[in-house]
Amino acid sequence: MCAVTHPLLLGGDRAATQLCELGVQRGGVLLVHASMRAAGASAWCMTEALRRALGPEGTLVVPAFTPENSDTSRSYLERVRGLSEKARAAMRAAMPAFDPAMSPAPGMGALAETVRQTPGAMRSGHPQTSFAALGPAAGKLLTGHRRDCHLGEDSPLARLYETDAQVLLLGTDFDSCTAFHLAEYRRSSPPRRLYRCVVASEDGPHWWEYEDITLDDSDFGTLGNDFARARSLEVRTGHVGSAPSRLFPLRAAVDFAGGWLRAHRTEG
Repeated sequence: MCAVTHPLLLGGDRAATQLCELGVQRGGVLLVHASMRAAGASAWCMTEALRRALGPEGTLVVPAFTPENSDTSRSYLERVRGLSEKARAAMRAAMPAFDPAMSPAPGMGALAETVRQTPGAMRSGHPQTSFAALGPAAGKLLTGHRRDCHLGEDSPLARLYETDAQVLLLGTDFDSCTAFHLAEYRRSSPPRRLYRCVVASEDGPHWWEYEDITLDDSDFGTLGNDFARARSLEVRTGHVGSAPSRLFPLRAAVDFAGGWLRAHRTEG
């Protein structure tokens, strides 16, 4: 419990109260996408606030994605744009293999990194789209994340759907709403592509290529805004710290996204 004598911890008490008022379910499961800059709080303090709002029976989940070890990821392609073939080869050679215990997820933000590194946290085993979690349901949610299934039925997203988890966008927009990707997998014939990344093995790091669906978040902002308008009673809004935030049921978001994608995207 945060002591009220410390100003940063006092902010955590305020954030925990805001989270409860927003509707975070005590004892529930919560998937969080967060911007600590928008919240005006430390990641450690916000992690404690989230855990207090959820209570000891609740489970906190964050994305811990690692596009840094792939030469097919958007971030890699942006980094090597304009580089020579020699420079690209040097960058590929320096990529470390994914290690669930050690690989950082810098692109996921300070809160996700704090949760990932908190003693007792668990992490799923996908070398590109792992999730980290704290709480009694972490093992059930993260176990069985198949390496050739980024965000589909054999990923933590499907387990979150089954547990009727909530999603919190804390200072972030719908374009970062990972849950919508599960609806992409549930289309009748989603387009597919090849992915490559560095993975560990008994013989050392090696490149692994696999096929999965083509993930596309380019229209998630529009999708999310339509979801918020259509399901306004289920999308709760308020501030956490100083960040405008949205809280909603993951299952409702995925179900809405399924219909929206059928109406707005051409099948594979």
